[in-house]
Amino acid sequence: MMYPYKAVLFDWAYTLVDLVNEEDRTALRRLYDHLKEQGFNLPDFHQWYDTYHSLFFGMIDISRPTHREARFDHVLNFLLTQSNIKLNDKVRIEDLLKIYYEEIYSHRKVYPEMIETLVALQKAGVRMGIISNTTNPGYMKDYEQSLLGLDPYFEFSIYSSEVPYRKPHPSIFQLALTRLNLSPAEVLFVGDNLKADVAGAQSVGMPTVWLNRSDEVLPSGVFPDYQMKTSAELLSLSAKP
Repeated sequence: MMYPYKAVLFDWAYTLVDLVNEEDRTALRRLYDHLKEQGFNLPDFHQWYDTYHSLFFGMIDISRPTHREARFDHVLNFLLTQSNIKLNDKVRIEDLLKIYYEEIYSHRKVYPEMIETLVALQKAGVRMGIISNTTNPGYMKDYEQSLLGLDPYFEFSIYSSEVPYRKPHPSIFQLALTRLNLSPAEVLFVGDNLKADVAGAQSVGMPTVWLNRSDEVLPSGVFPDYQMKTSAELLSLSAKP
């Protein structure tokens, strides 16, 4: 297969992976129960959850207009400090985050056609990477990528939690171009979000795919280079638009 682009960059959520169930109360409860089992004194769980929810979702609200990412680990550190919990060698912040995120990640699924698509692109010599807006620490996203069996396909992953700005800010896309050492016209970006993915990638000159799995109507004034219902359609590209 002769592919018209030297590299393809993918968004993560609802592009590569269906998040399925984003319910966070159970995940925080598991973390809370673990701390109790280790002998730490904690406030009532509902009070703890309400504090977390107010802080975290307040950060998320601020992140949208400012493009500065919210961070769950920062909120967790606040909760621990507020509860006068001093971690030690037996209980580390990394261990707590793993307990939380293992519950969150356990519900997620790679879209059925995605592996076949990635294998075909890889065989065609197409370089691939990920640009993901995420509140997760980068090493936990790497862990999720490994759990879902996606490691073999991607040259690198760039997470908004690890850089100054989240998509659609151009800097996160420019960083990927630097990693690839390719011109924007040589790199196709695939994502489900018209503002963050399509407009963001186009702002640095990348051609774009709007992965429109739910068959929504394209709003006026938005012009992705391609519109697709599944990632399998990426394999049918034979010429640049």
